[in-house]
Amino acid sequence: MRDIPAPMAAALASGVTTFARCWRLERRDGVALGFTDHDEDIAFGGDLYRAASGMSASAASSALGLAAGGLDVVGALDDAALTEADLARGLYDGAEARLYLVDWRDPASRLLLFRGALGEIARERSLFTAELRSVAHALQQPQGRLYQRACDAALGDARCGIDLSLPLHRAEGVAAAVTGARGFSAAALAGRGDAFARGRLVWTSGANRGAAAEVRAQDGAAVELAETPPMAIAPGDGFTVTAGCDKTFATCRKRFGNQVNFRGFPLMPGNDWLAQPARSDGDNDGGRRG
Repeated sequence: MRDIPAPMAAALASGVTTFARCWRLERRDGVALGFTDHDEDIAFGGDLYRAASGMSASAASSALGLAAGGLDVVGALDDAALTEADLARGLYDGAEARLYLVDWRDPASRLLLFRGALGEIARERSLFTAELRSVAHALQQPQGRLYQRACDAALGDARCGIDLSLPLHRAEGVAAAVTGARGFSAAALAGRGDAFARGRLVWTSGANRGAAAEVRAQDGAAVELAETPPMAIAPGDGFTVTAGCDKTFATCRKRFGNQVNFRGFPLMPGNDWLAQPARSDGDNDGGRRG
């Protein structure tokens, strides 16, 4: 049950309301933007909520328990605030979102209706639709380990232990010749074989600045990305890239010398081995394997 401020409760009881909805988005880089469905800007809490965004939202649902509630918000792509390029570069992925009900005559009289994060974002022409996920959404994410041959750690995380800041596992450069929509070559990668295949590339300058991509394949100085970047790659675009891993035990041992931290089960039997009858003269004698 929400605790409604006394001035707002009195306004609701009067039968004549002057309420507007305000959205606050805070990106992971700390940039915060405010929007409102009122016809004039509203300011409170040190933030300005702009009226020129055309923002509207679906009905929100909530219930007792741990079910994840949510709603959709629709707005216009405005070059002065929220641009299609920023959305495409992923700057708003996972941004914190708050929805307020505000008395526009007295913004100090307001109620927090929703708090969560931006989920899936769809763009069409000059509009966008964003899914707002409640904080309970985190409880629906898979937890724990998987029993599988491949490693389930992310290269460079605490469970893996590889330091991706070392020059051996990292490179910085600029795109030279561009090949197609997803490929380019860079002198900084020459002689590095395929060390950065399946690695993470982040653009540091150019139209894609701030966007991240997975490296699909590398052959020395030539790189192909897994997906087409939001904006076209241009010669001179800067990037940083870190090593990749195919999650196999052989790569962990030979390339990184990190087999002690391998987080998979390379000796687990396959379905064909499990379906075979036990034989005393074979590798499946009914006993422990490995």
